[in-house]
Amino acid sequence: MSSPTPTIAIFYAFAANLGIAAAKTFAAFWTGSGSLLAEAIHSFADCGNQVLLLIGMKRSEKIATRKHPMGFGRESYIWSMMVAFTLFSVGGVFSIYEGWLRYTHPHTVENEGVALLVLLIALGMEYFSLKKALAVIQPEKGARSLWQWFKETQSSELMVVTGEDLAALAGLGIALVMLGLTMITGNTAHDAAGSMLIGVLLITVAVVVGTEVHSLLLGEAAVDISDNVQHYLESQPCVLQVLNVWAINHGNNVMVSIKAELQPDMAVVNAVNEINAMEQQIKQTHARVKWIFFEIDNAD
Repeated sequence: MSSPTPTIAIFYAFAANLGIAAAKTFAAFWTGSGSLLAEAIHSFADCGNQVLLLIGMKRSEKIATRKHPMGFGRESYIWSMMVAFTLFSVGGVFSIYEGWLRYTHPHTVENEGVALLVLLIALGMEYFSLKKALAVIQPEKGARSLWQWFKETQSSELMVVTGEDLAALAGLGIALVMLGLTMITGNTAHDAAGSMLIGVLLITVAVVVGTEVHSLLLGEAAVDISDNVQHYLESQPCVLQVLNVWAINHGNNVMVSIKAELQPDMAVVNAVNEINAMEQQIKQTHARVKWIFFEIDNAD
């Protein structure tokens, strides 16, 4: 299965977050809402994150060199890890700090109706951004749940964008509830608590995304490809036994390493022809497979 292209989802998310950030900032200073200020910081951080993701995508497309013969596909993982760190530091920690500051030094929230209107508009724009991201990942996700896709995908950019959109929707929900409680009770502690809750949410998302990207950086296996290749090889008459199959994600591509025992009476030229035919079939079946290393052996 081919990988989805995350560029469209990133551009939609950037455009939505830039407009939302500007509206939230205006409303936050006009109303004095800590929850809105935390949300504005979150949206500006998301804009910067999407720029980092685009840089990572561009750098990952660089042509392979003698020093890096398998190319730079994994560089996108590095930039996605930077985004997770930014989401933690700029978004999460600062939101908690701002909320605590407003809790210990209360600020009056004014023009709450304007703040609620901005939050509702932001909810609509974030939902639109998330819908576009889900449409992009659908061909890869298939029948899997969103969480299962998140755990198994090699597209770190789409993982980050989707995680950010979900966090933004949840954060807006928190801001709406807490600002509503502030309007009803007149107690600004609810608004300050909303800012801190949004910070905790962002840190949680950053940790989850960072953990998944870290796994990809270490060289995560493409289990579905390795299982399929294993079954394919075992069905070939020339293969006596399959000793080992590795399929490792390398950005949008996959490296497959095979160790197998062939029929002992095969001539060398016949073994070479059979291996070439099997490699060609594997690449035709799995568009992401770019490199195949086939070793003939009788023991692992």
